Amino acid sequence: MAASKSIIADLNHGDKLGEKNYDVWHRKIEYLLEEQEMLETITQPMAEPEQGNTAQHRLDMEAYQTYKCKDRVARILMLSSMRNDIMLRFERHRSAQSVWDAIKIQYRGTSTIGLCQLTLKFDGYKKRQNQTMRQHLTVMSNMISELRGARHEMTDEQQVQAVIRSLPSKWEHMRVNLTHNDNIKTFDDVACHVELEED
Repeated sequence: MAASKSIIADLNHGDKLGEKNYDVWHRKIEYLLEEQEMLETITQPMAEPEQGNTAQHRLDMEAYQTYKCKDRVARILMLSSMRNDIMLRFERHRSAQSVWDAIKIQYRGTSTIGLCQLTLKFDGYKKRQNQTMRQHLTVMSNMISELRGARHEMTDEQQVQAVIRSLPSKWEHMRVNLTHNDNIKTFDDVACHVELEED
């Protein structure tokens, strides 16, 4: 515990993430998250359980609430251990894993092959049967953030088309409607429509 307090002090005083100390910062954050039993927030993210009323669902929700609390603390810990100008670049990421992945992309550098893999993953992504639409859209939003972090900006139209392509085949009529709807111009527009349709 004393070691983790020492690392927190270092991170808050002199060892904040800068342009040239990613490797050391990365190791210290990993150690600190492990010591605080929060490492799973960056290694094994937990999806919100579906609505339900069973005893198992209540246990799942309790575990999820505990995880969300850890996630919030881990995210704040990472953001507060960066120089102010760098923190402003990453604060839009809403989960610890999203912050962690974006920082890794930014400071480790993304090779042409890595960027190509990210783009292919995003372009070929499909909604899984066990995902709610909200979970599916969160995954897609995180991938857009990863691509942006790798300095690959996607147009609104590319984002909208990727969401439409990702819908399951039983949503074919919805795909056609979304494709020809002139009011859908952004990721948020298409996300709103498909979430409403699922309800």
